[in-house]
Amino acid sequence: MSHDTDDNKVRYRRTQSVTRAEEITKKESKERKSQPDKPCHRPRDSLFSWSSGFDNFTGLVNWGFLLLTMGGFRLVLENFIKYGIRVDPVQWFVVLTGRNEGQGHPSLLLILYSIVPILICLMVEKGLASEVIMESAGMIVHVVNILVLVLIPMVVIHVKGQAFSLVGAMTVCFVYCILFLKMWSYVQVNLWCRNQYKHSRKRSGRRQSISIAQLQNEREHDQPGRQNGNGVATGAEKDKVPKLVHYPDNLHLKDLFYFLLAPTLCYELNFPRTSRIRKRFLIKRILEVVIGVHIVMGLFQQWMIPSVKNSLVPFSNMDLTKMTERLLKLAIPNHLMWLCFFYLTFHSFLNLMGELLHFSDRNFYSDWWNANNIDTFWRTWNMPVHKWCVRHLYIPVVEMGYSRISASVFVFFISAFFHEYLVSVPLKTFKIWAFMGMMAQIPLSFFSKFMEKQYGSRCGNIVVWASIILGQPLAIMMYYHDYVITHYNDVLV
Repeated sequence: MSHDTDDNKVRYRRTQSVTRAEEITKKESKERKSQPDKPCHRPRDSLFSWSSGFDNFTGLVNWGFLLLTMGGFRLVLENFIKYGIRVDPVQWFVVLTGRNEGQGHPSLLLILYSIVPILICLMVEKGLASEVIMESAGMIVHVVNILVLVLIPMVVIHVKGQAFSLVGAMTVCFVYCILFLKMWSYVQVNLWCRNQYKHSRKRSGRRQSISIAQLQNEREHDQPGRQNGNGVATGAEKDKVPKLVHYPDNLHLKDLFYFLLAPTLCYELNFPRTSRIRKRFLIKRILEVVIGVHIVMGLFQQWMIPSVKNSLVPFSNMDLTKMTERLLKLAIPNHLMWLCFFYLTFHSFLNLMGELLHFSDRNFYSDWWNANNIDTFWRTWNMPVHKWCVRHLYIPVVEMGYSRISASVFVFFISAFFHEYLVSVPLKTFKIWAFMGMMAQIPLSFFSKFMEKQYGSRCGNIVVWASIILGQPLAIMMYYHDYVITHYNDVLV
């Protein structure tokens, strides 16, 4: 008690001393102003000093943006002067429509074949729901079916690689990868629902009898579109909450194909829906997709391809100076393409699909550009994949008794596998650069958190942006070098 009293006395004395110092300063200021020399000086810090409290640097931001724009314009002029106009929409049409594929359009056939494992998955789920198939046997069929789904593109593209175009092979791998994630979620969610359904049946015992009055009430409740005498729906029907779907009523083709087309990777029996399609919003998204595809293809033809080709010799000779110069030169067009691709995919296309399907959860991305560390970036930039990883990988692994760090490493391992899968299989160049790049995010995460803790959130954000801007072009140059050496080494020699 006496110790607290002493502390209070010390604080009171400090307060008195600060107040006394302010009074002296004010009195001195008044005396100086009354002097005949017309004083114009007073105690203050320079604006660039942290102690000044000044934080309005809008003009400097505008200056930096103007310099960046001038530098980018200079690079565009240099590219046109050196390479001419390389943009050719005819080549876009040939590439995107598969005209340069081999006989029989194998990419299209593989995409159509993907319906087979989807139907197998649905039939097995129906068999498990009706208890025609044993639980263990059904799970074995599901695991084999999903694993074969991933292996099919690897085997077919490796055996019939010459018949596939690069865009066709990439499309096949992307579609099968999405199907793998969606079918995993479909099987796991139905397993949760089936376990609860069986548990509730055991708990309730035999089925209870229903009276005639209850049956009539249910029929009246289920009659849709009831109208009054004037042919207008009553207010009760307008405000009626849609009836929820319960397991196993969800096991039919319409429900499954809606989920496969919906802009999400996580299955639910009852997705949130919108009441109507906003035509103006839909037209905007369609125009963004059409214009965005042309911008991305133009950037790729005009800027990316020459820069990537010119990086082959420095990488082959291991000339670090020229490699660094090519890396920095490729970083700008690659980053612009990545930003355009992000907006085109996560905002324009996914919102377009969501609007057409009345899918109302449009949380496709968060403010990843403000991420202060790598963990925050991966949790915010691709929300559909993040939700899937947390729901179907991270939480189940933690519930099995593993630590959170082990679960995070496992999630990064699966993500690294699919990043490598989407690059190596279409290129038919089985390297591990994408895999190692994703696994390197783990130590980079610790480094970014250290920078954020020691030097503030701004430094952590700089580390995030640096990894995005420099990491991707480095991987592109390495894959291009290995692809050319693997497939065209005889021609070069």
